[in-house]
Amino acid sequence: MSYHYLLDLALILLSTKLFGIFTGKFQMPRVVGALLAGLVLGPAMLNILSETEFLSRLSELGVIVILFTAGIGTDLRELKSAGKSGFLLSLCGVLVPMAMGAGFGYLAGRVGWLTDNTLLENIFLGTVLTATSVSITVETLRELGCLDTRVGSTILAAALIDDVLGLVALTVVASMAGDGSGLLLVLLKIVLFFVFAFVAAFGGIFIFRWLINHAHQKNLRRYPVFAFVICLLLAYCAEEFFGVADIIGAFVAGLVVACTSKADYIRSKFEPLSYLLLTPVFFAGIGIKVELPQLTGSLVVFSLLLLTVAILSKIIGCGLGAKVCGYNTAECIQVGIGMACRGEVALIVANRGLSMGILSQAMMTPIVITVVGCAVLTPLLLKLAFSGHSRQGSDQSVLADRYHRAEKLEQVSDELLSKKAQ
Repeated sequence: MSYHYLLDLALILLSTKLFGIFTGKFQMPRVVGALLAGLVLGPAMLNILSETEFLSRLSELGVIVILFTAGIGTDLRELKSAGKSGFLLSLCGVLVPMAMGAGFGYLAGRVGWLTDNTLLENIFLGTVLTATSVSITVETLRELGCLDTRVGSTILAAALIDDVLGLVALTVVASMAGDGSGLLLVLLKIVLFFVFAFVAAFGGIFIFRWLINHAHQKNLRRYPVFAFVICLLLAYCAEEFFGVADIIGAFVAGLVVACTSKADYIRSKFEPLSYLLLTPVFFAGIGIKVELPQLTGSLVVFSLLLLTVAILSKIIGCGLGAKVCGYNTAECIQVGIGMACRGEVALIVANRGLSMGILSQAMMTPIVITVVGCAVLTPLLLKLAFSGHSRQGSDQSVLADRYHRAEKLEQVSDELLSKKAQ
C-alpha cells in the first residue's frame, strides 16, 4: 500500500494556504490562491502533483459538502422568491451562451482559427458554454459575506436550474448526433428527481424533527452525522438513478437541514471540515487537472477569445434576465458574473462531445483554458462587483459566532434538563 497520498495532501494544504495568504495581500479571494496552487504544482507548470483517484474522490466530496453547507445557510424565503426569477435567469443564461458560442465557432472557422468544424460542433461548443459551476461562486460569496443576500440567493436558484436546462440542451444536441439517448426519457428522469426530492425533503424534515423532539438533548453530536447521511444519500440518488448532478441532491439535503432548529449547530460542525480539508483539495484539484499541450499562435488567440465570449455571454444573458425581473444594473452585473464560472460540468460535457466524435481533439485545449480562466477570473470579478457591498466580519468570525451560540444553547439545554431531573 502506498502512502504517497499523505504527501500529496500535505503539499496541497500547505500550498493553498501560502497562495491564499499571497492573494489575500492583493485583496483577492482565497479561492484564487487555491486554484493557482493547483496550477503551479500540477502538470501545467511544475508537475509536482498529478490527479489521482484519491484526490478525485476527495474533491468530489468537497464540492458536495460545499453545496450542502450552502443549502443549510440558505434563507428559504429568499430562495423561494428568487426561484421565480431564477428560471428566467437560467433560461437566458443557457440560450445566450449557446447562441454566442455557436456563432463564435462559426466565425472562427471562417477566419481560419478552426479547420473542418461542422455546424454540430459549433452548436456543441455553445452547449459547453451553458454550464455553470456554482461551487466557486458560492465559496467566493461566502467569503465576501454576500451568500445569503438577494443576489446570492438568486445565483443559487438560477445555477441549480441552469444545471437542469444544460442537461436538457446536452441531450438535445446528443440526439441530433444520433447518440441514442432518448430525450423524453431524460426529461422524465428530471421530473421524477424533483418529485423524489420533494418527497425526500418532507420525509427528512419529519424524521429530523422527530429525532430532535424525542432524543436526549445531550446527544447533539448525532445530528451532524444524521444530516451528513441525508446529504450523501440524496447526492447518490440524484446522480445514480436520475442522471442529475450530485451537488443538486446535496443542496436539497442542506435545505432539509435548514428547516430544523439545529441548522446553525450542524453547519458550525461542517464548516471547519470544509475549510481545513475539503475546500482546498477541491479547488486545487481543478488546477491540477489542467494539462496544456503545445499551443500555436492561432490557438492561443482562439482560446483567449473563447474565454471572453464565455464570460460575456453569461453576463449578457443572465444580466438581461435579471433586468427583466426588476434588478438594478449593479445587481444584474453581479448576477451575470456569479453565473459566469465554469468548472467540472463544462469539462464533462466537452469529454462527452469528444467521445461522441462531435468535438475535435484540437477543441479541448481552448475549452480547458476557458474553464480555468473562468475559475480564476470569476472570484476577482465578483470581488470588484461587490466592492462596497461586503459585510463586516470574515468567515472565521461568523463561524466562531455560530459555534459559540450553538455551544451556549447546548449548555442552557443541559442546565434545564438538570433542574428538571432534580
